[in-house]
Amino acid sequence: MAKTTHYDVIIIGSGQAGGPLAGAFAGSGKKTALIEREHVGGTCINEGCTPTKTMVASARVAYLTRRAADYGVHSGPVTINMAEVRQRKRAIVESFRGGSERRLRSTEHLDLLMGEAQFTGPHAVEVHMNSGETLTLTAETICINTGDRPTLAPVEGIETVPTLNSTTIMELDTVPEHLIVLGGGYVGLEFGQMFRRFGSQVTIIQRGAQLLSQEDPDIAVEVQKILQEDGIEVLLKTSAVKVAKQGEQIQVTIRDAHGERIISGSHLLSAAGRQPNTDRLNITAAGVQLDKHGYIQVNDRLETNVAGIYALGDTKGGPAFTHISYDDFRILRTNLIEQGHASMKDRATVYTVFIDPQLGRIGLSEQEARRQGKKIKVAKMPMSYVARALEIDEARGVMKAIVDAESDLILGASILGIEGGEIMSMLEIAMLGKLPYTVLRDGVFAHPTLAESLNNLFGSFTS
Repeated sequence: MAKTTHYDVIIIGSGQAGGPLAGAFAGSGKKTALIEREHVGGTCINEGCTPTKTMVASARVAYLTRRAADYGVHSGPVTINMAEVRQRKRAIVESFRGGSERRLRSTEHLDLLMGEAQFTGPHAVEVHMNSGETLTLTAETICINTGDRPTLAPVEGIETVPTLNSTTIMELDTVPEHLIVLGGGYVGLEFGQMFRRFGSQVTIIQRGAQLLSQEDPDIAVEVQKILQEDGIEVLLKTSAVKVAKQGEQIQVTIRDAHGERIISGSHLLSAAGRQPNTDRLNITAAGVQLDKHGYIQVNDRLETNVAGIYALGDTKGGPAFTHISYDDFRILRTNLIEQGHASMKDRATVYTVFIDPQLGRIGLSEQEARRQGKKIKVAKMPMSYVARALEIDEARGVMKAIVDAESDLILGASILGIEGGEIMSMLEIAMLGKLPYTVLRDGVFAHPTLAESLNNLFGSFTS
């Protein structure tokens, strides 16, 4: 390959948007370069969805094994081999990553370049290859999919103590004696519950008045109850002031309404935020505008302020979910290859928090709907009303749906319960089809399934 090469398209980052987009461009006959700094697949495959949910599955097996007697099944003491849990996680990650890389390398018109990219102008990048070589590439179309990474919580002394993040915690080969978690968001709760089930004492420190600050307060309270039932200590309206090492322990000074005190743990997880990887791109050379946090600013068509440069996935800010990244890929495929007019305008917010039971969320929360001045009805029902949940002894949680009082259309839902993400997806399909809630209320679903809970949910309006 020549030292300077012109491409039709350059894609920086092989995450869940960049990889598929590179394949689509190459499949349309465009000479495409896909630049990846570390590993194919981005956060999802390597440090996010795939490894965490693999470990969540191991933790659930431990949880169910301890509960076996509840089902009349008796077994011996449960022991956790974290090295084996880690190896299972690594094997699945390597399988997913390897498959993706092989597909990319075998794609005609596509060059996969392993190295770090930096802009030298609006349509030129310099690639410092992992092999030591430096290449200069040019293209009229450049797509940025560089994602983001964990950031340390802004706590005095945190850089002086061993601190885990959402990536490094999955490489532990022993179960922490006492895991202190800074942050009560999705990441903190998933890892907190996971390691509690592996056998750790767990303390979650949350600055705000509730866990999962984006959820309705009643849903957050139910989540808190579940975690506390599992033996997790939850400290709300509590700030971590400073951290320090004392022998083998990490001491965290916390402040709440009663003043300051110190809690000690064997391990500390910072789960209080992420930062974009744009600081590694020399992006000022391209003239691309960033927001105050360093995320790339785009319009509804994922266009930056520089013609021909686009941003996808987590690097543009907003909801940081794999399915959002993949939809970003579909938008650019539609617009740049198929000459369509796709947009992320009015895209529904949808996600699942993989605590156990899961929290599936779609559309508007009750708080959001009321802030927008909508006339709504709220349907709410505990999972203990669901026959299937009772039969399998998984009746924790609550179902909640927000309905437009005038049109009867479903505006959003929170499903905290066994397979909550799957039940939520049924509601998403109804919303995509613009079905009134009455169709689900009166639908004939097989018994006994979780799906038939929708009959009763939409007959349980509380307001």
